Amino acid sequence: MFKTIKQIFAPRNKELRKRIRFTLIALAIFVAGTSITVPNTNGINSDLGFLELLNSMGGGALKNGSIFGLGVMPYISASIIIQLFSMNIIPYFTELAKEGYTGRRKMNTITRYLGIGIAFVQGIILAAGIVKSGSDAFEYVRVAIILTAGTSFLLWLGDQITQKGVGNGLSLIIMAGIVARLPYMFTQAFNTFILDNENLFIGIVSFIVYILIYVAIVVGVVFINESERRIPIQYSNKTTSAYGAKQTYIPFRVNAASVMPVIFASTIIAIPQTLANFIKSEGYIKFVNNYLNYNTIVGLIIYLLLIVVFSYIYTLLQFRPDDIAENLQKNGGYIPGIRPGSETKKYVRTILIRITTFGTIFLVIIAALPIVFSNYSNVSNANITLGGTGILIVVGVALETYKQIESVLSQKEYKGRF
Repeated sequence: MFKTIKQIFAPRNKELRKRIRFTLIALAIFVAGTSITVPNTNGINSDLGFLELLNSMGGGALKNGSIFGLGVMPYISASIIIQLFSMNIIPYFTELAKEGYTGRRKMNTITRYLGIGIAFVQGIILAAGIVKSGSDAFEYVRVAIILTAGTSFLLWLGDQITQKGVGNGLSLIIMAGIVARLPYMFTQAFNTFILDNENLFIGIVSFIVYILIYVAIVVGVVFINESERRIPIQYSNKTTSAYGAKQTYIPFRVNAASVMPVIFASTIIAIPQTLANFIKSEGYIKFVNNYLNYNTIVGLIIYLLLIVVFSYIYTLLQFRPDDIAENLQKNGGYIPGIRPGSETKKYVRTILIRITTFGTIFLVIIAALPIVFSNYSNVSNANITLGGTGILIVVGVALETYKQIESVLSQKEYKGRF
Protein backbone atom coordinates (compact mmCIF):
# COMPACT_ATOMS: atom_id res chain seq x y z
CA MET A 1 0.00 0.00 0.00
CA PHE A 2 2.80 2.43 0.95
CA LYS A 3 4.54 1.56 -2.32
CA THR A 4 1.35 2.47 -4.21
CA ILE A 5 1.12 5.83 -2.41
CA LYS A 6 4.77 6.53 -3.23
CA GLN A 7 4.13 5.72 -6.91
CA ILE A 8 1.16 8.09 -7.03
CA PHE A 9 3.43 11.03 -6.14
CA ALA A 10 6.05 10.03 -8.72
CA PRO A 11 6.59 12.71 -11.44
CA ARG A 12 5.39 10.42 -14.25
CA ASN A 13 1.95 9.95 -12.61
CA LYS A 14 0.82 13.56 -12.88
CA GLU A 15 -2.32 12.55 -14.80
CA LEU A 16 -3.35 10.08 -12.09
CA ARG A 17 -2.90 12.71 -9.37
CA LYS A 18 -5.08 15.05 -11.42
CA ARG A 19 -7.80 12.37 -11.59
CA ILE A 20 -7.61 11.72 -7.84
CA ARG A 21 -7.79 15.46 -7.13
CA PHE A 22 -10.84 15.81 -9.39
CA THR A 23 -12.54 12.90 -7.59
CA LEU A 24 -11.92 14.40 -4.14
CA ILE A 25 -13.24 17.82 -5.23
CA ALA A 26 -16.37 16.24 -6.72
CA LEU A 27 -17.02 14.25 -3.54
CA ALA A 28 -16.46 17.38 -1.45
CA ILE A 29 -19.15 19.13 -3.52
CA PHE A 30 -21.53 16.26 -2.76
CA VAL A 31 -20.81 16.33 0.99
CA ALA A 32 -21.25 20.12 1.06
CA GLY A 33 -24.56 19.78 -0.79
CA THR A 34 -25.97 17.45 1.85
CA SER A 35 -26.11 20.40 4.26
CA ILE A 36 -28.06 22.66 1.86
CA THR A 37 -31.72 22.30 2.76
CA VAL A 38 -34.68 22.78 0.46
CA PRO A 39 -36.40 26.14 1.16
CA ASN A 40 -39.65 26.13 3.18
CA THR A 41 -39.02 22.65 4.60
CA ASN A 42 -38.22 21.07 7.94
CA GLY A 43 -35.93 18.15 8.66
CA ILE A 44 -37.30 14.78 9.73
CA ASN A 45 -37.08 14.46 13.51
CA SER A 46 -38.66 11.01 13.87
CA ASP A 47 -36.87 7.66 13.66
CA LEU A 48 -36.44 6.67 10.01
CA GLY A 49 -36.28 2.92 10.68
CA PHE A 50 -35.20 1.12 7.50
CA LEU A 51 -34.84 4.47 5.79
CA GLU A 52 -31.80 5.07 8.01
CA LEU A 53 -29.86 3.00 5.47
CA LEU A 54 -30.79 5.40 2.68
CA ASN A 55 -30.11 8.34 4.98
CA SER A 56 -26.61 7.04 5.78
CA MET A 57 -25.77 6.44 2.12
CA GLY A 58 -26.77 10.05 1.45
CA GLY A 59 -24.62 11.48 4.24
CA GLY A 60 -27.67 12.35 6.35
CA ALA A 61 -29.25 14.33 3.49
CA LEU A 62 -32.62 12.58 3.77
CA LYS A 63 -33.15 13.47 7.42
CA ASN A 64 -31.89 17.02 6.91
CA GLY A 65 -34.30 17.68 4.04
CA SER A 66 -31.33 18.43 1.79
CA ILE A 67 -31.43 19.07 -1.95
CA PHE A 68 -29.65 15.70 -2.22
CA GLY A 69 -32.22 14.05 0.05
CA LEU A 70 -33.07 11.30 -2.45
CA GLY A 71 -29.44 10.60 -3.30
CA VAL A 72 -28.83 8.12 -6.14
CA MET A 73 -31.27 5.52 -4.83
CA PRO A 74 -33.93 6.30 -7.49
CA TYR A 75 -31.38 5.33 -10.14
CA ILE A 76 -30.53 2.13 -8.25
CA SER A 77 -34.24 1.31 -8.01
CA ALA A 78 -34.58 1.90 -11.76
CA SER A 79 -31.60 -0.39 -12.37
CA ILE A 80 -33.30 -3.16 -10.38
CA ILE A 81 -36.48 -2.81 -12.43
CA ILE A 82 -34.65 -2.81 -15.78
CA GLN A 83 -32.55 -5.84 -14.81
CA LEU A 84 -35.66 -7.74 -13.80
CA PHE A 85 -37.30 -6.81 -17.12
CA SER A 86 -34.29 -8.23 -18.97
CA MET A 87 -34.89 -11.67 -17.40
CA ASN A 88 -37.16 -12.74 -20.26
CA ILE A 89 -40.01 -10.72 -18.71
CA ILE A 90 -40.11 -8.05 -21.44
CA PRO A 91 -38.62 -9.27 -24.77
CA TYR A 92 -37.40 -5.78 -25.76
CA PHE A 93 -35.10 -5.53 -22.73
CA THR A 94 -34.00 -9.14 -23.12
CA GLU A 95 -32.86 -8.37 -26.68
CA LEU A 96 -31.08 -5.20 -25.55
CA ALA A 97 -29.15 -7.22 -22.96
CA LYS A 98 -27.84 -9.45 -25.77
CA GLU A 99 -26.76 -6.61 -28.08
CA GLY A 100 -23.52 -5.93 -26.25
CA TYR A 101 -22.21 -2.38 -25.91
CA THR A 102 -24.97 -0.76 -27.98
CA GLY A 103 -27.69 -2.52 -26.01
CA ARG A 104 -26.09 -1.57 -22.69
CA ARG A 105 -25.99 2.10 -23.73
CA LYS A 106 -29.69 2.04 -24.62
CA MET A 107 -30.56 0.30 -21.35
CA ASN A 108 -28.49 2.81 -19.40
CA THR A 109 -30.34 5.71 -21.06
CA ILE A 110 -33.72 4.13 -20.29
CA THR A 111 -32.59 3.47 -16.71
CA ARG A 112 -31.67 7.11 -16.21
CA TYR A 113 -35.00 8.41 -17.50
CA LEU A 114 -36.83 5.88 -15.34
CA GLY A 115 -34.66 6.89 -12.38
CA ILE A 116 -35.61 10.54 -12.85
CA GLY A 117 -39.30 9.55 -12.94
CA ILE A 118 -38.94 7.49 -9.76
CA ALA A 119 -37.08 10.40 -8.14
CA PHE A 120 -40.01 12.74 -8.84
CA VAL A 121 -42.52 10.27 -7.32
CA GLN A 122 -40.30 9.77 -4.28
CA GLY A 123 -39.83 13.53 -4.11
CA ILE A 124 -43.61 14.02 -3.81
CA ILE A 125 -43.72 11.45 -0.99
CA LEU A 126 -40.75 13.00 0.81
CA ALA A 127 -42.21 16.49 0.36
CA ALA A 128 -45.27 15.38 2.31
CA GLY A 129 -43.01 14.81 5.30
CA ILE A 130 -40.71 17.85 5.16
CA VAL A 131 -42.77 20.72 3.69
CA LYS A 132 -43.94 23.19 6.33
CA SER A 133 -47.60 23.00 7.27
CA GLY A 134 -49.99 25.37 5.51
CA SER A 135 -48.29 25.04 2.11
CA ASP A 136 -50.34 24.61 -1.05
CA ALA A 137 -50.09 21.82 -3.66
CA PHE A 138 -47.75 23.88 -5.83
CA GLU A 139 -45.23 23.98 -2.99
CA TYR A 140 -45.14 20.15 -2.81
CA VAL A 141 -44.50 19.96 -6.56
CA ARG A 142 -41.78 22.61 -6.32
CA VAL A 143 -39.99 20.69 -3.54
CA ALA A 144 -40.31 17.45 -5.54
CA ILE A 145 -38.74 19.15 -8.59
CA ILE A 146 -35.84 20.44 -6.47
CA LEU A 147 -35.22 16.96 -5.03
CA THR A 148 -35.41 15.43 -8.51
CA ALA A 149 -32.92 18.03 -9.77
CA GLY A 150 -30.62 17.11 -6.88
CA THR A 151 -30.69 13.45 -7.93
CA SER A 152 -30.11 14.40 -11.58
CA PHE A 153 -27.09 16.47 -10.55
CA LEU A 154 -25.66 13.54 -8.58
CA LEU A 155 -26.06 11.24 -11.59
CA TRP A 156 -24.19 13.79 -13.71
CA LEU A 157 -21.53 14.21 -11.01
CA GLY A 158 -21.11 10.44 -10.82
CA ASP A 159 -20.57 10.29 -14.59
CA GLN A 160 -17.94 13.03 -14.37
CA ILE A 161 -16.08 11.12 -11.65
CA THR A 162 -16.16 7.92 -13.72
CA GLN A 163 -14.87 9.70 -16.84
CA LYS A 164 -12.43 12.22 -15.37
CA GLY A 165 -11.64 10.75 -11.96
CA VAL A 166 -10.93 7.31 -10.51
CA GLY A 167 -13.36 4.53 -9.65
CA ASN A 168 -17.09 4.25 -10.22
CA GLY A 169 -18.66 7.65 -9.63
CA LEU A 170 -22.02 6.57 -8.20
CA SER A 171 -20.39 4.00 -5.90
CA LEU A 172 -17.95 6.61 -4.61
CA ILE A 173 -20.79 9.06 -3.94
CA ILE A 174 -22.57 6.44 -1.83
CA MET A 175 -19.33 5.64 -0.02
CA ALA A 176 -18.65 9.34 0.62
CA GLY A 177 -22.09 9.72 2.19
CA ILE A 178 -21.44 6.86 4.60
CA VAL A 179 -17.92 8.02 5.46
CA ALA A 180 -19.23 11.54 6.13
CA ARG A 181 -21.56 10.05 8.77
CA LEU A 182 -18.86 8.03 10.55
CA PRO A 183 -17.78 10.74 13.05
CA TYR A 184 -21.41 11.40 14.04
CA MET A 185 -22.23 7.71 14.39
CA PHE A 186 -19.22 6.88 16.55
CA THR A 187 -19.75 10.01 18.65
CA GLN A 188 -23.35 8.96 19.28
CA ALA A 189 -22.22 5.45 20.20
CA PHE A 190 -19.59 6.87 22.58
CA ASN A 191 -22.15 9.10 24.27
CA THR A 192 -24.64 6.23 24.56
CA PHE A 193 -22.24 3.65 25.94
CA ILE A 194 -19.99 5.75 28.16
CA LEU A 195 -21.30 9.25 28.91
CA ASP A 196 -24.95 8.24 29.37
CA ASN A 197 -24.19 4.97 31.16
CA GLU A 198 -24.48 4.89 34.95
CA ASN A 199 -21.90 2.09 35.17
CA LEU A 200 -18.71 3.46 33.60
CA PHE A 201 -16.91 0.09 33.49
CA ILE A 202 -19.77 -1.66 31.70
CA GLY A 203 -20.06 1.29 29.33
CA ILE A 204 -16.37 1.15 28.39
CA VAL A 205 -16.52 -2.62 27.86
CA SER A 206 -19.65 -2.26 25.72
CA PHE A 207 -18.04 0.42 23.57
CA ILE A 208 -14.94 -1.73 23.07
CA VAL A 209 -17.15 -4.66 22.04
CA TYR A 210 -18.98 -2.29 19.69
CA ILE A 211 -15.68 -1.30 18.03
CA LEU A 212 -14.46 -4.91 17.85
CA ILE A 213 -17.67 -5.96 16.08
CA TYR A 214 -17.04 -3.42 13.35
CA VAL A 215 -13.37 -4.43 13.08
CA ALA A 216 -14.50 -8.05 12.66
CA ILE A 217 -17.00 -6.96 10.01
CA VAL A 218 -14.26 -5.12 8.08
CA VAL A 219 -11.96 -8.16 8.19
CA GLY A 220 -14.83 -10.42 7.09
CA VAL A 221 -15.84 -8.11 4.25
CA VAL A 222 -12.27 -7.92 2.91
CA PHE A 223 -11.89 -11.72 3.12
CA ILE A 224 -15.17 -12.46 1.35
CA ASN A 225 -14.72 -9.76 -1.29
CA GLU A 226 -11.33 -11.17 -2.21
CA SER A 227 -12.51 -14.81 -2.23
CA GLU A 228 -13.43 -16.44 -5.52
CA ARG A 229 -14.04 -19.84 -7.06
CA ARG A 230 -12.04 -20.42 -10.23
CA ILE A 231 -13.43 -22.78 -12.85
CA PRO A 232 -10.65 -23.99 -15.21
CA ILE A 233 -11.26 -23.55 -18.94
CA GLN A 234 -9.56 -25.38 -21.81
CA TYR A 235 -9.78 -24.45 -25.50
CA SER A 236 -9.75 -27.13 -28.16
CA ASN A 237 -7.31 -25.19 -30.37
CA LYS A 238 -4.96 -24.13 -27.57
CA THR A 239 -2.78 -25.84 -24.99
CA THR A 240 -1.72 -24.62 -21.58
CA SER A 241 1.93 -25.19 -22.51
CA ALA A 242 1.60 -22.59 -25.28
CA TYR A 243 0.96 -19.97 -22.63
CA GLY A 244 3.72 -20.80 -20.21
CA ALA A 245 1.54 -23.40 -18.47
CA LYS A 246 -0.85 -20.68 -17.28
CA GLN A 247 -4.35 -22.00 -16.73
CA THR A 248 -7.31 -20.09 -18.16
CA TYR A 249 -10.27 -19.91 -15.80
CA ILE A 250 -13.59 -18.19 -15.09
CA PRO A 251 -13.52 -16.45 -11.68
CA PHE A 252 -16.76 -16.47 -9.68
CA ARG A 253 -16.67 -14.22 -6.61
CA VAL A 254 -18.11 -15.72 -3.45
CA ASN A 255 -20.08 -12.55 -2.82
CA ALA A 256 -20.82 -11.68 -6.45
CA ALA A 257 -23.93 -9.70 -5.49
CA SER A 258 -21.92 -7.54 -3.07
CA VAL A 259 -24.20 -5.26 -1.02
CA MET A 260 -27.00 -5.07 -3.60
CA PRO A 261 -29.28 -7.73 -1.97
CA VAL A 262 -29.18 -5.79 1.32
CA ILE A 263 -30.05 -2.56 -0.49
CA PHE A 264 -32.87 -4.28 -2.40
CA ALA A 265 -34.30 -5.82 0.77
CA SER A 266 -34.06 -2.53 2.67
CA THR A 267 -35.78 -0.68 -0.19
CA ILE A 268 -38.67 -3.18 -0.30
CA ILE A 269 -39.16 -3.11 3.47
CA ALA A 270 -38.88 0.69 3.52
CA ILE A 271 -41.87 1.18 1.21
CA PRO A 272 -44.63 0.20 3.69
CA GLN A 273 -42.77 1.95 6.51
CA THR A 274 -42.57 5.14 4.45
CA LEU A 275 -46.29 4.96 3.75
CA ALA A 276 -46.92 4.49 7.47
CA ASN A 277 -45.48 7.96 8.08
CA PHE A 278 -48.19 9.51 5.90
CA ILE A 279 -51.15 7.13 6.29
CA LYS A 280 -52.75 8.07 9.58
CA SER A 281 -54.18 4.62 10.26
CA GLU A 282 -53.44 3.14 13.66
CA GLY A 283 -54.11 -0.40 12.42
CA TYR A 284 -51.70 -0.09 9.50
CA ILE A 285 -49.02 1.58 11.64
CA LYS A 286 -49.36 -1.16 14.26
CA PHE A 287 -49.03 -3.86 11.57
CA VAL A 288 -45.87 -2.25 10.15
CA ASN A 289 -44.32 -1.83 13.61
CA ASN A 290 -45.08 -5.43 14.60
CA TYR A 291 -44.17 -7.27 11.40
CA LEU A 292 -41.99 -5.00 9.23
CA ASN A 293 -39.65 -3.63 11.86
CA TYR A 294 -36.23 -5.27 12.11
CA ASN A 295 -36.27 -4.86 15.89
CA THR A 296 -38.99 -7.55 16.01
CA ILE A 297 -38.35 -11.23 15.32
CA VAL A 298 -40.85 -11.40 12.45
CA GLY A 299 -39.53 -8.23 10.83
CA LEU A 300 -35.93 -9.41 11.10
CA ILE A 301 -36.79 -12.81 9.57
CA ILE A 302 -38.62 -11.17 6.63
CA TYR A 303 -35.69 -8.81 6.11
CA LEU A 304 -33.14 -11.65 6.07
CA LEU A 305 -35.30 -13.82 3.79
CA LEU A 306 -35.49 -10.97 1.28
CA ILE A 307 -31.70 -10.72 1.35
CA VAL A 308 -31.44 -14.46 0.59
CA VAL A 309 -33.92 -14.26 -2.31
CA PHE A 310 -32.29 -11.19 -3.88
CA SER A 311 -28.81 -12.72 -3.49
CA TYR A 312 -29.70 -15.63 -5.76
CA ILE A 313 -31.66 -13.48 -8.21
CA TYR A 314 -28.92 -10.87 -8.57
CA THR A 315 -26.10 -13.44 -8.90
CA LEU A 316 -27.94 -15.38 -11.61
CA LEU A 317 -28.60 -12.08 -13.39
CA GLN A 318 -24.90 -11.21 -13.41
CA PHE A 319 -23.65 -14.70 -14.31
CA ARG A 320 -26.13 -16.36 -16.63
CA PRO A 321 -25.25 -20.07 -16.98
CA ASP A 322 -26.96 -20.24 -20.40
CA ASP A 323 -24.86 -17.39 -21.80
CA ILE A 324 -21.63 -18.72 -20.26
CA ALA A 325 -22.18 -22.20 -21.73
CA GLU A 326 -23.13 -20.73 -25.12
CA ASN A 327 -20.10 -18.40 -25.28
CA LEU A 328 -17.72 -21.19 -24.31
CA GLN A 329 -19.10 -23.44 -27.02
CA LYS A 330 -18.87 -20.73 -29.67
CA ASN A 331 -15.23 -20.07 -28.84
CA GLY A 332 -14.26 -23.72 -28.70
CA GLY A 333 -13.87 -23.71 -24.93
CA TYR A 334 -14.92 -26.30 -22.41
CA ILE A 335 -14.59 -27.17 -18.74
CA PRO A 336 -12.31 -30.22 -18.33
CA GLY A 337 -14.42 -33.28 -17.56
CA ILE A 338 -17.69 -31.53 -18.46
CA ARG A 339 -19.41 -31.86 -21.84
CA PRO A 340 -20.21 -28.60 -23.69
CA GLY A 341 -23.82 -27.47 -23.87
CA SER A 342 -26.45 -28.49 -21.34
CA GLU A 343 -24.00 -30.24 -18.99
CA THR A 344 -21.80 -27.14 -18.85
CA LYS A 345 -24.83 -24.98 -18.12
CA LYS A 346 -25.94 -27.34 -15.35
CA TYR A 347 -22.43 -27.47 -13.88
CA VAL A 348 -22.02 -23.67 -13.87
CA ARG A 349 -25.46 -23.22 -12.30
CA THR A 350 -24.59 -25.72 -9.54
CA ILE A 351 -21.31 -23.95 -8.78
CA LEU A 352 -23.06 -20.56 -8.70
CA ILE A 353 -25.73 -21.81 -6.31
CA ARG A 354 -23.13 -23.31 -3.97
CA ILE A 355 -20.89 -20.27 -3.72
CA THR A 356 -23.90 -17.95 -3.58
CA THR A 357 -25.18 -19.95 -0.60
CA PHE A 358 -21.92 -19.29 1.22
CA GLY A 359 -21.93 -15.61 0.23
CA THR A 360 -25.57 -15.27 1.27
CA ILE A 361 -24.86 -16.70 4.73
CA PHE A 362 -22.14 -14.10 5.07
CA LEU A 363 -24.50 -11.29 4.02
CA VAL A 364 -27.18 -12.46 6.45
CA ILE A 365 -24.69 -12.52 9.34
CA ILE A 366 -23.31 -9.11 8.40
CA ALA A 367 -26.81 -7.62 8.14
CA ALA A 368 -28.15 -9.27 11.31
CA LEU A 369 -25.18 -8.88 13.67
CA PRO A 370 -25.47 -5.11 14.32
CA ILE A 371 -29.28 -5.37 14.61
CA VAL A 372 -29.11 -8.19 17.14
CA PHE A 373 -26.41 -6.32 19.04
CA SER A 374 -28.53 -3.16 19.12
CA ASN A 375 -31.44 -5.04 20.70
CA TYR A 376 -29.22 -5.68 23.71
CA SER A 377 -27.90 -2.13 23.91
CA ASN A 378 -29.14 1.43 23.67
CA VAL A 379 -27.56 2.21 20.32
CA SER A 380 -29.81 4.16 17.98
CA ASN A 381 -30.81 3.03 14.49
CA ALA A 382 -28.43 5.58 13.01
CA ASN A 383 -25.55 3.54 14.40
CA ILE A 384 -27.08 0.24 13.29
CA THR A 385 -26.90 1.28 9.66
CA LEU A 386 -23.17 1.79 9.97
CA GLY A 387 -22.94 -1.95 10.53
CA GLY A 388 -23.00 -4.59 7.86
CA THR A 389 -24.42 -2.62 4.97
CA GLY A 390 -22.45 0.58 5.44
CA ILE A 391 -19.10 -1.11 5.99
CA LEU A 392 -19.78 -3.56 3.17
CA ILE A 393 -20.25 -0.64 0.79
CA VAL A 394 -17.27 1.37 2.04
CA VAL A 395 -14.82 -1.54 2.03
CA GLY A 396 -16.08 -2.92 -1.29
CA VAL A 397 -15.85 0.44 -3.10
CA ALA A 398 -12.49 1.25 -1.50
CA LEU A 399 -11.03 -2.09 -2.64
CA GLU A 400 -12.30 -1.68 -6.20
CA THR A 401 -10.97 1.90 -6.41
CA TYR A 402 -7.61 0.82 -4.99
CA LYS A 403 -7.37 -1.99 -7.56
CA GLN A 404 -8.12 0.46 -10.36
CA ILE A 405 -5.38 2.82 -9.16
CA GLU A 406 -2.94 -0.10 -8.91
CA SER A 407 -3.88 -1.18 -12.44
CA VAL A 408 -3.15 2.30 -13.81
CA LEU A 409 0.19 2.40 -11.98
CA SER A 410 1.12 -1.05 -13.29
CA GLN A 411 0.42 0.05 -16.87
CA LYS A 412 2.51 3.19 -16.39
CA GLU A 413 5.38 1.18 -14.94
CA TYR A 414 5.16 -1.38 -17.75
CA LYS A 415 5.20 1.31 -20.46
CA GLY A 416 8.09 3.05 -18.71
CA ARG A 417 10.30 0.01 -19.26
CA PHE A 418 10.09 0.28 -23.04
